[in-house]
Amino acid sequence: MQKGSLAEEGRNRIRFSFWVALGGAKDLNEAPEETGMRVNKKYSCLPAEEKGIHIINIRAIEDIGYDQHESTLLNSLSKNPDADCKYGLYFRDGKRKVDYILVYHYKKSSAGRTLTRRVHHNDSSARSTKQDQPLPGKGVQLEMGESEPHVDYHEDDKRFRREEYEGNLVEAGLELERDEDTKIHGIGFVKIHAPWNVLCREAEFLKLKMPTKKMYQINQTHGLLKKINSVIQKITEPIQPKVAEHKPQTVKRLSYPFSREKQHLKKETTLLNKRRKCGKYGITSLLANGVYSAAYPLHDGDYEGENVEPNDRKLLCEEWASYGVFYKYQPIDLVRKYFGEKIGLYFAWLGVYTQMLIPASIVGIIVFLYGCATVDENIPSMEMCDQRNNITMCPLCDRTCSYWKMSSACATARASHLFDNPATVFFSVFMALWAATFMEHWKRKQMRLNYRWDLTGFEEEEDHPRAEYEAKVLEKSLRKEHKHKEKHRYFPEETANKWRKRVKTVMAGVKLTDKEKLTWKDRFPAYLTNFVGIIFMVGLTFAIVFGVIIYRISTAAALAISSTPSGRSSVRVTVTATAVIINLVVIIILDEVYGCIARWLTQIEVPKTDKNFEERLIFKAFLLKFVNAYTPIFYVAFFKGRFVGRPGDYVYIFHSFRMEECAPGGCLMELCIQLSIIMLGKQLIQNNLFEIGIPKMKKFIRYMKLKRRRSLDHEEHMKKKQRYEVDYNLEPFAGLTPEYMEMIIQFGFVTLFVASFPLAPLFALLNNIIEIRLDAKKFVTELRRPVAVRAKDIGIWYNILRGIGKLAVIINAFVISFTSDFIPRLVYLYMYSENGTMHGFVNHTLSSFNVSDFQAGTAPNDPMDLGYEVQICRYKDYREPPWSENKYDISKDFWAVLAARLAFVIVFQNLVMFMSDFVDWIIPDIPKDISQQIHKEKVLMVEVFMREEQGKLQMLETWKDKDKKKGENCNNHSPRLSRSHSGSLSSCHSYPLDV
Repeated sequence: MQKGSLAEEGRNRIRFSFWVALGGAKDLNEAPEETGMRVNKKYSCLPAEEKGIHIINIRAIEDIGYDQHESTLLNSLSKNPDADCKYGLYFRDGKRKVDYILVYHYKKSSAGRTLTRRVHHNDSSARSTKQDQPLPGKGVQLEMGESEPHVDYHEDDKRFRREEYEGNLVEAGLELERDEDTKIHGIGFVKIHAPWNVLCREAEFLKLKMPTKKMYQINQTHGLLKKINSVIQKITEPIQPKVAEHKPQTVKRLSYPFSREKQHLKKETTLLNKRRKCGKYGITSLLANGVYSAAYPLHDGDYEGENVEPNDRKLLCEEWASYGVFYKYQPIDLVRKYFGEKIGLYFAWLGVYTQMLIPASIVGIIVFLYGCATVDENIPSMEMCDQRNNITMCPLCDRTCSYWKMSSACATARASHLFDNPATVFFSVFMALWAATFMEHWKRKQMRLNYRWDLTGFEEEEDHPRAEYEAKVLEKSLRKEHKHKEKHRYFPEETANKWRKRVKTVMAGVKLTDKEKLTWKDRFPAYLTNFVGIIFMVGLTFAIVFGVIIYRISTAAALAISSTPSGRSSVRVTVTATAVIINLVVIIILDEVYGCIARWLTQIEVPKTDKNFEERLIFKAFLLKFVNAYTPIFYVAFFKGRFVGRPGDYVYIFHSFRMEECAPGGCLMELCIQLSIIMLGKQLIQNNLFEIGIPKMKKFIRYMKLKRRRSLDHEEHMKKKQRYEVDYNLEPFAGLTPEYMEMIIQFGFVTLFVASFPLAPLFALLNNIIEIRLDAKKFVTELRRPVAVRAKDIGIWYNILRGIGKLAVIINAFVISFTSDFIPRLVYLYMYSENGTMHGFVNHTLSSFNVSDFQAGTAPNDPMDLGYEVQICRYKDYREPPWSENKYDISKDFWAVLAARLAFVIVFQNLVMFMSDFVDWIIPDIPKDISQQIHKEKVLMVEVFMREEQGKLQMLETWKDKDKKKGENCNNHSPRLSRSHSGSLSSCHSYPLDV
């Protein structure tokens, strides 16, 4: 690794963690900390004295000094020779790089004229700028003697709060520059630059780990493993991205938390984060109140064009955010460098999930092909298709439906075998173990990334209270003050003065006591609203599913009246397809509605910290969207055909509509259709079309609004837009919750009902290949650059994934035992079959009904539709025949099958759970080589510090020896003089030390 690139990497590590310092980030739900910025190596280097930076040079501890390079030590403060081509990436002096942008709306006075005012200043003048002085840059000024325009008090209040906040930023050491002379009419920009000393202070405060000069060898494999790894590297070389950060490393630098006393390092950070306030206000509350309209860091530059300089954004666009490189690995290290650890972990997790879908897809295809190969050998479907059996089935509805032949359902029976065969049981077990292996593989991958990104010792600092929480606490304190004042209305003047002083303190935003907080009593109305709201939303989902059931029943009855044979034969397919499409549309609409409701319910709870807010929001959104997406599937899998009744005693809804029945081949085929259409429809419409179409539509609307407000001045129109103006037109970053949510719902489709749809992993794999590049393109080209956040894991999403994995075992056990015919076939094969084959299974599952026992008004209107008179019809159930003493009662066969089903659920669930836990136990969470490297780092760090202490001791001993020799020389030359003049002796000991 070259020193220059290493210096740049360290500088990038400090830069965007600096926005953890003073105010708040663009995203109200994210805690920004770290992001990358590119540095042009052509910049000249200025001496350290000119920048006012004191570098402590301790020769005895060179090993622990942070690595640096002369040409890149302070290059962000140096003169940029190409400043005129940067278009807003630097201040007007071309020296200071823009670290962050604040955007606000302002109103130009109609009486006044806009003058451009430029103030050139140095660093010291910027730091000494007071709140009452205007920021340097281009602003709106009134000419001398011009009358003051009409005062808009609302705008004046915003301006005052902006000036107060920006003055506090300047007092904190930041350098600001204003620009209101832009192509976007009525929009002002405040450019913020973080000087070197402020960066160092915040890096030390955040305990950022920086690579030192001490290097050590990473443990390499030997023997056969080394050869295998080299072969794999050669094979996978064409699919590796052409990015320097992606190359395998053999050495690593020892990292140590940044200290200003040991600065032989690089630069860069970011400042403004919602965690700490600058004065009474944080940037979060200022954005919420409209004081500022946006806050964001800048992208590195353009990503397309002929004369675009190389930058990380352009490299990401070419090697990551392009559909032409879909077959390549992701440059995760570069993604992390540009967007930060939190976004880097999301794409790393998505990449691991997509890779793990490859073996699942292969096995699913094999299971499906096995069903295709054995469909002609399946005896039950052959018996159903055999017209010689002449099995007459009972009507599917009252009056309008007639008797029908079982052989007419031949196609459905053959299609059911593709998914309902013995291989699906194996596939269910495989997918349960696959889910456990995926979780363990991700934990190991996450640990490797933590080690590579120097996050092994990172602990999230305690989140500061949100602005909304502090406002509620302030309101509670004021109510207490008011109640106390009303209770003690008559008290001495001295006491009154004390209370007035305390109320003023509260009004100024200072807490009365650290113990003041919101209790469950304060939040009880919000908790009650949350409970009632969630119950109502779940009930609404059930009501919509019930409405679709009514649609299916009524439509089936209406189509059965059709006079054409083709219309009657396609009733089941038509009803199923249209009902699933209705479900899909409702799911997509309710997903958006439930997302907004979940946010509102979380906001009224007033969580204390951003982390609590995010976790509660995720839980509510996931609960509502899970119920919304899976309720129709649960109905088909576990409820359809279970509460039908029997001929002559059917169950009716509203005394008019008969409950739905499953097809003769079972409900598994219909479950497969339902699952495939909803899964593919959500992925195609919601995940892809919405992600592409909605951002482009919003961008177009924003462009049209700005074009409508744009000044007609030709000179202003011809100006080239600055970087911060271009980024302002991009879509704001809304957090990673929607990205994770769609993948978690997809993970549920892949695992929960995989027994009914073995091709689900394949479709998920194809979707994710597109999804990775789609998300990458959106982050690089469509969104403003997010403020980066340090994170060492994916948070609550991991627990949700584990929960889905455990739930999948239970649901698949019930799908196999109750929805499919796997258990009834086994029971028949081992208990009732005369020759040990499946011959006679279909007849065994059908019960008989005497048509004379129909209730009045329910018999078919055309009993001779088949051309002959029907005496006995058959229906799918285990009941006694009409000639039995207990006719139509549940038979013993039903209880035998039910016992076998329950036994299978218990055995399958416990066996698969045990195997999953065994996989979890046998695979260590931390790879062995990583644990060895972490231990090695600790040992090397101790050695470095021991060497430092030894160097100090040797230096002290050297000083003592020199002091002793000097004293002896003074005594030998003038002993009497030394006795009489003690001051002279002390002067012999006074000499300068060059350290």
